[in-house]
Amino acid sequence: MDQVLRVALLQMRSGIDPQSNRAEMSALLRQAASGGARLVATPEMTPRLDRDRQRMLGAVEREDLAAEIRAWGRLAREHGVWLLLGSMAVWAGEGRVYNRSFLFSPNGDVRAQYDKINLFDVALGPGENYSESAAVAPGDALVTCPIAGAAVLGLTICYDLRFPEVYGALAKAGANLISVPAAFTRPTGAAHWEVLLRARAIETGAFVIAPAQGGVHDDGRATWGHSMVVAPWGEVIASLDHDEPGVLLADCDLAQCAAARARIPAWRGGRAFRPAP
Repeated sequence: MDQVLRVALLQMRSGIDPQSNRAEMSALLRQAASGGARLVATPEMTPRLDRDRQRMLGAVEREDLAAEIRAWGRLAREHGVWLLLGSMAVWAGEGRVYNRSFLFSPNGDVRAQYDKINLFDVALGPGENYSESAAVAPGDALVTCPIAGAAVLGLTICYDLRFPEVYGALAKAGANLISVPAAFTRPTGAAHWEVLLRARAIETGAFVIAPAQGGVHDDGRATWGHSMVVAPWGEVIASLDHDEPGVLLADCDLAQCAAARARIPAWRGGRAFRPAP
């Protein structure tokens, strides 16, 4: 079974127009496929990034989800790649959406989907306060899926990165490759993005792939970019050092996962203990 998987991360600057965003992504996808990628991953909220709650909800409620999914599936089939649509907003009813990842096979069919569990409700300071749960309904289930060769992909989204128990559970479920499509803010990205990605890779003994949104978007928000691939021993094997749209290619030798886990088996979990009083 093939142990080396070439992945491509598409760094984007999605706006509020899905057609424009898909056109941008399609151009980057062609570049990734021509570079030999077998798995291509896009950032969180690839089709539309919009923090105007009413505008976003109105657009999602009206759109034809089936047609949107077919369009992304055609792109996967056209290029013959596994395509992880990092996430998109999917109508959940009662004034909320799901923040959902879709994984397409090279045949264009949906093989897995994951709803973001941990929602970004934070107060960073003036102009940087977020309440994702006001518009997004949380998921409640972890998802893994076998893909090309020996790879088993575990799905997470953005703020999930701060919850190591999610990643430990994915590793125990067999994931040796974990995706973190994101739209990290600039303050949290500068402070925490790389160190958290490296920590999750070390803890799980898995490759971590993190395609990111970057730059100043139509809705006025600014995201960090700096898409990154981290190996199981914690070293960054590929990264973009900017927030501009682009393609990041990396070869993931999945044999490194077994080697890292054999050297330090902490990913299996520690001894039981009593909670502190």
